[in-house]
Formats: sequence, C-alpha cells, structure tokens
Amino acid sequence: MSERNTMLRALHDVGLAAWFGGSLMGAVGLNGAARDEGGTWTATARISSSGWARWTPVNAAAIAAHLIGSAGLLVVNAPRVAAQQGVAASTLAKTVLTGAALAATAYSRVLGKKIELAASSDPEDVRKAAEHPIDTDRAQRGLTRMQWAVPALTGGLVVLTALHGEQQRPAEQARGMRRRMRSTSPAAKRPAAHRCTAG
Repeated sequence: MSERNTMLRALHDVGLAAWFGGSLMGAVGLNGAARDEGGTWTATARISSSGWARWTPVNAAAIAAHLIGSAGLLVVNAPRVAAQQGVAASTLAKTVLTGAALAATAYSRVLGKKIELAASSDPEDVRKAAEHPIDTDRAQRGLTRMQWAVPALTGGLVVLTALHGEQQRPAEQARGMRRRMRSTSPAAKRPAAHRCTAG
C-alpha cells in the first residue's frame, strides 16, 4: 500500500510501548523497590500504591492512544484484512489479546484500589476500608498475578504487531492474496470427484 498512515501507526505503537513498558517496569521495578524499602506490609503497600496511582492516568492515555491507532489502522486496512490470507486470523488474535489485556489492567486497578484503601492512614479511607473489609493476602496475591499478566499480554500484542508488519511486505501481500483467491475460487470449493474428468 502506498498510502501512509503515520499518525495512526504512531498512536498504535507508542501507546502499546508505554502500556507494555510501564506495566513491566511497575511489576519489576516499582513493586521490587516497595518491598525493599517498605519493611512492613502497610508501608510496602503504600509505596507501591502511590507509584501505581501516579502511573494510572498516563497508562490510561497510552491505552486510549493505542486503541485509537488500532481502530484507525483496522479501518484503513480492512480491504487487506479481507483479501490477504492469514491477516484476518492474526487480527482476530490481536483483538482477543487486547481485550484480555484491558480486562487484566482494569482488574489490577480494582484490586490496587482495595489494597490502597486497606493500607491508607487517611481517616476517610480507613472508614471506607472498615465498611468494605477485604482479605488483604488474597487481594495482594491476585494483584501480583494481574500485574504480571498485563506485560505478558501486551508483550504478546507487540509480537503480533511485528507479525502484522511482516504481513504488509509486498511479497507477503501478493502471496496471501493468491492463497485467498485460490481458497475461495469455485474450483477449490468443488469436491475432488467433481473436478476429475473422464479419461
């Protein structure tokens, strides 16, 4: 395709890079530093919660940019998705993975907010935590799993993005479109016995 979609690609790629990189840094760096410096569960939770709370609006903007870029690229590449063998399957896989990453990110924030309230010293937060008590050990284990799931899922999106880039090479497009035409041609759909001719 000769048409350029630089802005859409930039939104897609930069948003995904921030989503993946920020979640990985948080799981490795922020949580690790909080454990090293906190000393107690409460102090560790406060440090970690403070860092994740600061990251949340930036992460939300990154996710929004990625989704806008993804939707725009899907629209402009719709003819190729329909015509090139293999592109629809990788696009579907990417959509499913994006949904899973969004769900994991949202659930992480829900669990993180519960931990934040449970560890807070603010009287209003203490009151809210008392009204909605939680099993902090269970919530912390779930949060840890989700905070590792997000970089794993978004890392998968990075890999699928690389695959999409390979599928856009002219030779790959031509090969995929030939395969699609062969698979949808009437001759390919007829049973083998019907395609045979008498000798």
